[in-house]
Amino acid sequence: MNKTEAFVKEINEGNTCKGDFITLGSAMLDGKTITNTFVNVPLKTMNRHGLIAGATGTGKTKTLQVLAENLSEKGVPVLLMDIKGDLSGLAKPSPGHAKIDERHAQIGLPFEPKAFPVEVMTLSEQDGVRLRATISEFGPVLISRILDVTETQAGIISVIFKYCDDNHLPLLDLKDFKKILQYATNEGKEEFEDAYGRISTASTGAILRKLVEIEQQGGDVFFGETSFDTQDLLRIDENGRGYINIIRLTDIQDKPKLFSTFMLSLLAEIYSTFPEQGDSGRPELIMFIDEAHLIFNEASSALLNQIESIVKLIRSKGVGLYFVTQNPTDVPEAVLGQLGLKVQHALRAFTAKDRKAIKLTAQNYPDTDYYDTAEVLTSLGIGEALVSALDEKGKPTPLAATMLRAPMSRMDILTESELGGLLAESKLAKKYNQEIDRESAYEMLNKKIEQAEAEEAKLKALEEKEALKRAESKRRTSTSRSRSNGMNPILKVLTSATVIRGVLGIISKMIKK
Repeated sequence: MNKTEAFVKEINEGNTCKGDFITLGSAMLDGKTITNTFVNVPLKTMNRHGLIAGATGTGKTKTLQVLAENLSEKGVPVLLMDIKGDLSGLAKPSPGHAKIDERHAQIGLPFEPKAFPVEVMTLSEQDGVRLRATISEFGPVLISRILDVTETQAGIISVIFKYCDDNHLPLLDLKDFKKILQYATNEGKEEFEDAYGRISTASTGAILRKLVEIEQQGGDVFFGETSFDTQDLLRIDENGRGYINIIRLTDIQDKPKLFSTFMLSLLAEIYSTFPEQGDSGRPELIMFIDEAHLIFNEASSALLNQIESIVKLIRSKGVGLYFVTQNPTDVPEAVLGQLGLKVQHALRAFTAKDRKAIKLTAQNYPDTDYYDTAEVLTSLGIGEALVSALDEKGKPTPLAATMLRAPMSRMDILTESELGGLLAESKLAKKYNQEIDRESAYEMLNKKIEQAEAEEAKLKALEEKEALKRAESKRRTSTSRSRSNGMNPILKVLTSATVIRGVLGIISKMIKK
């Protein structure tokens, strides 16, 4: 058996699946595609998470698109984080191309253009199904980790939530949270001290400043109602295909705080609401996080720990997380070690640092007798990648340089009119795009403060009225006393000795004349 025959035998045996699977493409050896030597990924292990990495322009987004299409076709819903805004074309079939036909002839797969069921979502003011969450749903622990507060400040946040629970004050949006923080050290200071102890104004001021940071990145749009129900991510269309939910994030690339806040809240909500799946044979939901470094680079250590914990635990809920980034080193080692499927596109070695990164990346893949992995990483073409997955028993499949299949949908974005038509037909847009601002902590506390001020003004007016009454009563009492102490005041003056002597003097002068 020669080298090629041995290679084909190893790839075919390693990629044989008893259950359902996705075909990514055909294996390559010495730079040549070996037709019908398919590289498969079992659906059973796709909840073991994954990585799509490679330099700019090597085909990462198209690989993401291929995976999303095939998962949808197998009835598995997908959630895509569209940072660059180039994934909406999934809703329209590919126009086809001679190069696509040539590629698929080499692979040994027929090419069939298809459109897929797509739901376009947004965290901001962009067109799409609005994704929101309330402050109460986050809870004090998650809010504290997102804000990266001290232990003392985290305790104050817990007290704030307890007060709101005890007094039936809904915490829905950022203005609610800011209002209750201000109330705790101003109008409600005595009330808080009596029930929970003294709250420092310095601590509440620090928390407020952290809230303003999130608010400036668009948190005022994200926090509020109607809160998104994660079960709506699991929809299947009338043809049995899973919906591809695309979250448009093109306008928050410079707002990593908002992005990581949303990601953490979504993962926490999914983990708390999805039932345990066990070994179900297929995932419930697959999430692709494009430009994954945006989550990790700006995250605090507490936030990173929370993300790492969820990545480890969420697999049991049937949810797979796939990180898309330029270099595997963008993903923390604790997360990287949890990833089952790895699709590594070409890396470029322009500097000594690049060459070092390539050697480290090569060590993340299984050993093979057929490749110098570090060398292959720099020689892969566009739409080619090193692929290593987990087989149905959870063992790594043979490492294969792979000619990847082309997307069946359009490799371009929707036009404005096409996007408008898609949103007009959306059932979720009708459900979530109506803004609700019901009475919550902000309004209720304002009302409470107004009532207290009105009562205080009423009491003050009453006190002033009583003071006037007392002054008038005192004046009348003084006048009455002077009248009761002898004759009339006028008569008293006329009969005084001084007046009498004056009158007698005048009369005496008149007689002498």
